[in-house]
Amino acid sequence: MKYLISILGIIVVLGLAFLASNNRKGIKYKPIVIMIVIQLALSYLLLNTKFGLLIIKGIADVFTKLLEYANEGVSFVFGGIANKGEAPFFLNVLLPIIFISVLIGIFQYLKILPFIMKGIGLLISKINGMGKLESYNAVASLMVGQSEVFITLKKQLHHLPKHRLYTLCASAMSTVSMSIVGAYMTMIEPKYVVTALVINLFGGFIISSIINPYTVDSKEDILEIQEEKQSFFEMLGEYIMDGFKVAIIVGAMLIGFVALMAAIDNVFDLIFGISFQQILGYIFAPVAFLMGIPAGEIVKAGGIMATKLVTNEFVAMIDLTKIKDSLSPRSLGIISVFLVSFANFSSIGIISGAVKGLSEKQGNVVARFGLKLLFGATLVSVLSAIIVSFIL
Repeated sequence: MKYLISILGIIVVLGLAFLASNNRKGIKYKPIVIMIVIQLALSYLLLNTKFGLLIIKGIADVFTKLLEYANEGVSFVFGGIANKGEAPFFLNVLLPIIFISVLIGIFQYLKILPFIMKGIGLLISKINGMGKLESYNAVASLMVGQSEVFITLKKQLHHLPKHRLYTLCASAMSTVSMSIVGAYMTMIEPKYVVTALVINLFGGFIISSIINPYTVDSKEDILEIQEEKQSFFEMLGEYIMDGFKVAIIVGAMLIGFVALMAAIDNVFDLIFGISFQQILGYIFAPVAFLMGIPAGEIVKAGGIMATKLVTNEFVAMIDLTKIKDSLSPRSLGIISVFLVSFANFSSIGIISGAVKGLSEKQGNVVARFGLKLLFGATLVSVLSAIIVSFIL
């Protein structure tokens, strides 16, 4: 029965993307089928094989060690603020982002990351039927982040047509940056974080290929990566400050969103006798059902999903940790995979703002298709969750 529901879920997701398509006759079905098969194969490899579990353990161990190193710096500056045995979210989850950001900067400076991004991007372009630029951008978004990735493409940004710009932005919203992966792993199981990272990469192309199909002329598919010339210590200072900005921004958003959600929940509870999150849970319950969540848990799951969409994934992950004991392991895995992406309303502003900072004209273009962008990125998250439901 679970497989039938998952198959129905895939059909519904692809159908919704088809309804939103701007060129239904131009959809290439073969790459889409191939990428769905790749998603299933990678999910099975990572979640159901010893080799996959070894890979995930290795990645998790690396991030655990990196977080330990990061905590050395945090403890030096903030040691004594927290009471013994306490684990403040800002100190233990957000501030380590600074150290991860520094490592990304070093790998960028040494030309290791650009080499990896170009190589993987070229390989993916052979599978997805899209251009080298789109494939590079998807991998780069995963490595450096949804706003920073456009800096590497600023030479070409001014000349990109609307349809290619949509795909670049969709990839950026459908993935998450490596700098905050460690933070996610402190709240949800690393195996689901790693699995989501991999299959979201292909999911972004699947949904974009339906909503926004086009063919790239090989003459137009020129990949020019902008690399700023800096000294090593200039780079270190820049990435330290970038990491700190991310930590502060996420922290500020959490304070605002968590407080707002608590206030709204309380008002709804007083007036209607039901919390706002429960109402959202009922609205998103059908989607949770199509993702393979058991019927008795779809309202709780729907509430978490809605929270992620209207606030961000951090708020949703915090809420998930509060109710995880009341969910089955299968539901927990499916919801966890759904949460690992930047698909939320605030990302529209982040991405359009990042593009606008480099090209005002293109930034306005992104803002105009912002809701369609969020719709597509949300479908990517739902599709990834459904793919994992086949395996769990």
